[in-house]
Amino acid sequence: MQVTTNSSTTPIPGLYWQWRGHNIYYVHAGEKQPPRPPLLLVHGFGASTDHWRKNITGLCQDFEVFAIDLLGFGRSAKPNLEYGGDLWRDQLADFISEVIGQKTILAGNSLGGYACLCVAAQCPDIASGLVLLNSAGPFSQNPTSSEPEALQAQIQPPKQLSGLQKLLGDAVKWILQQPLSQFLLFQYVRQRWVIRQTLEKVYLNKSAITEQLIDEIARPAYDSGALDVFISVFSTPQGEKVDVLLKQLSCSLLLLWGEADPWMNTRERSQKFRQYYPQLTEYFITAGHCPHDEAPEQVNSLLRDWVLSKIQNPKFNYPL
Repeated sequence: MQVTTNSSTTPIPGLYWQWRGHNIYYVHAGEKQPPRPPLLLVHGFGASTDHWRKNITGLCQDFEVFAIDLLGFGRSAKPNLEYGGDLWRDQLADFISEVIGQKTILAGNSLGGYACLCVAAQCPDIASGLVLLNSAGPFSQNPTSSEPEALQAQIQPPKQLSGLQKLLGDAVKWILQQPLSQFLLFQYVRQRWVIRQTLEKVYLNKSAITEQLIDEIARPAYDSGALDVFISVFSTPQGEKVDVLLKQLSCSLLLLWGEADPWMNTRERSQKFRQYYPQLTEYFITAGHCPHDEAPEQVNSLLRDWVLSKIQNPKFNYPL
């Protein structure tokens, strides 16, 4: 990834960090701005640090900004492991401790939001704030879909009341659990035209769907190990429930919703978050599943103002 600032076209190269024997890719921009904590931006399913390029550019004048590729995605390694919230929680927590070196504001979209919530809730000593953008993850009751579940639903028949239809649905699920079916499905979903079609469903702002964006999503899907990651994300049991994590959370929370997201009922999901964490701050944005990429100026402004009003305090910013 090459990041440019508003005042310069000089690229900022990405870096690699060794974690548990695996290469982890990240981008670092901006200078320390005490007493403001640094920001750590975490992408969603199938995306990477590239998905935050507009936000890094817009925020690095006011904050020290990091963006990271989760293990299994982007330019990070793709080992054959069991992927899930616990693994990514540990990755992000160690990155904050070893690379950033101070309490950090975590910001994540969808799957990345769930990983950030796991860190902030279960490793409170390293999180000074949490920003969730159309965050994934199930609640204990009436779970809503996540990115992998929503993607899977596109190639599965809808749930029906008929016993025969339910039987057919179960058969389809069984077929999709077979190695050959998983291989063929992966070959399908990583095609550029399928990526474009999916983006057109989840982006309200169609002008944000560029050839560059499609390239950034397609490229990592052809890396060695990408198929194993895809299979693991679909087959790994769900992690800790969101409501349980919210009960453990102690830092300030900002929710930014792309309210036209077809993969989740944002108003209903907002009510659930408020039920378990009523002191949160939230805004609804005219965008789809990825508001940070569709409406970056608005997201950057809301995030910046929230940090300056809620988080900027020396007591939140001591070194680890």
